[in-house]
Amino acid sequence: MIHYQLRCAGDHHFDGWFKDSASFDKQARRGLVECPTCGNTKVDRALMAPAVSTSRAVAPVEPPAPTPAAEVLPPVPAMAGGGRMPAQLIAMLQKLRSEVEKNCDYVGPELAEEARKIHRGEAEERGIYGETTPDEAEALAEEGIELRQIPWVPRADG
Repeated sequence: MIHYQLRCAGDHHFDGWFKDSASFDKQARRGLVECPTCGNTKVDRALMAPAVSTSRAVAPVEPPAPTPAAEVLPPVPAMAGGGRMPAQLIAMLQKLRSEVEKNCDYVGPELAEEARKIHRGEAEERGIYGETTPDEAEALAEEGIELRQIPWVPRADG
């Protein structure tokens, strides 16, 4: 396995593990390597310092200070069981969030009420999203109103 520091065309930096150099090249050409921040598939290897082993002790090199943008990003969402959500999954959820925001109406905490109006034909049928309590979600399900919950990750554009 080989570890690469990667950089997308949007100048986001991230890392990835590959079987070998040819594996990275093949996946990158096919657009299979994707930036976890913006989803861009134009990805190249970033400049990396080689790991050199020596027989004498060497003082560790301090990592560079984080950029201001990296300091303000929210933490990576956790999954059930306490593990961190993989970067590719975050990127896919960011794309999903973008599509929901682009194609559906935000109704905020009035989600349950608006869903009922649509179900009864009292409001225009359309995609909506917002917030509701677990009790309201259960009541909607009992009324035959489908509701889906998705992890709402931070936007890709920060």
